[in-house]
Amino acid sequence: MFCYQCEQTAGGTGCTRFGVCGKSPEVAALQDLLVYALKGLSAVAVEARRQGISDGEVNRFTSEAAFSTLTNVNFDPERFPPMINKAVELRERLKEKVKEKAGAKKYPETALFKPEKTLDAMIKQGAMHGIMSDVDADADVHGLKWLLVFGMKGLAAYTDHAALLGQEDEAVYAFIHEGLAATLDPKKTVPEMYDLVMKCGAINLRAMELLDAGNTGHYGHPVPTKVPLGHMKGKALLVSGHDLMDLEKILRQSEGKGVYVYTHGEMLPTHGYPGLKKYRHFYGHYGTAWQNQHREFSQFPGAIVMTTNCIQKPQESYKDNIFTTGLVGWPGVTHIEDKDFTPAIEKALEMPGFKEDAPSKEVTVGFARNAVLGVAEAVVNTVKDKKIRHFFLVGGCDGAKPGRSYYTEFVEKAPRDTVVLTLACGKFRFFDKDLGDIGGIPRLLDVGQCNDAYSAVQIAVALAEAFGVG
Repeated sequence: MFCYQCEQTAGGTGCTRFGVCGKSPEVAALQDLLVYALKGLSAVAVEARRQGISDGEVNRFTSEAAFSTLTNVNFDPERFPPMINKAVELRERLKEKVKEKAGAKKYPETALFKPEKTLDAMIKQGAMHGIMSDVDADADVHGLKWLLVFGMKGLAAYTDHAALLGQEDEAVYAFIHEGLAATLDPKKTVPEMYDLVMKCGAINLRAMELLDAGNTGHYGHPVPTKVPLGHMKGKALLVSGHDLMDLEKILRQSEGKGVYVYTHGEMLPTHGYPGLKKYRHFYGHYGTAWQNQHREFSQFPGAIVMTTNCIQKPQESYKDNIFTTGLVGWPGVTHIEDKDFTPAIEKALEMPGFKEDAPSKEVTVGFARNAVLGVAEAVVNTVKDKKIRHFFLVGGCDGAKPGRSYYTEFVEKAPRDTVVLTLACGKFRFFDKDLGDIGGIPRLLDVGQCNDAYSAVQIAVALAEAFGVG
């Protein structure tokens, strides 16, 4: 295997024996084969669009399948062969549609391959189609091609989340296919690949806009909300990942059953959504960042549901208590396929839960764009009065290695006349610190999940407009 798609990768160069994330060589090979199959499907989809054909099932499947190969999503080898076979099935069906309209077309070799029949044979086949199997003569072109692939995996994740909430855009699907197909072209130059990478960023902003519309359309705009970090006496169910719709279903299905629902990781900002915070048994937040789940999950006395990425190899102490759903998977872990979370709720009721109340400090979430721009005049006046000198944004995921305290030190040392906006799980190095306020404006503003980078962009744009700068 060879994988270097995350910043945790071995030695900072690449995982070659086993993934630092827990990915086995077998799963790595199957993911490589799925990406290879998606490139072939995309080549046909690009040709189909030239003929005015866009297939909704192909669009949705491509984003789902690409998302499943993202870091810390699906580690279950049994889940990949059906997706590989479906990619080929959809590819051939789309070819027939093109043929009916415009005659037979010539496609790259990737769009012609046939997957092997057995799991072991597929693993061997996948080992032939990994990152190092298609090294270009120009190392920069090769690097840009895979940077584009990794960028589109993230784009696919946001696209899939948005589609689940009814928000789709043909232009986003068209670019996912365009980008994947472009990586097959041996004639691509550095400038051409660079332009595609930059276009991926622009399209990703559109995908986040769609996701923002889906989240706020269903659950309202986040409002500043205090979230307890302690726990209540009683049965407990922990929800991790990013999927607001899964959380809503869990809250609805567990209502009135004597179970308190807690968030973990990037689910923390969900407490600010009016459509979710209305549930009285939606209590607080447990734990910190994804990389601490081994210690924190082993101490949680209830059931755990992983809704998207960020799962690590479950320890035996809680393997029977953890569930996956959607695209998440781990061998031997119960997977909830139909969004009926009864097994997780029943497990929570079986387990001891918290024996007593444990009050603790609170953190405030919900400073998305509407909350911040709703007091824009006060913010602008505070800046004009030179009471706020600078806005910093601390975003992204944090690493697991001990001593990685850069984020913490940065926020602690930020001058008292500056404001820190934060999103994604990098915040867990400092999310519970009291930085005070400036004229009633908190110095630490939690904008939301990594998905909510769109809100941060809108805040930045609004501030730029207010002050007449770029």
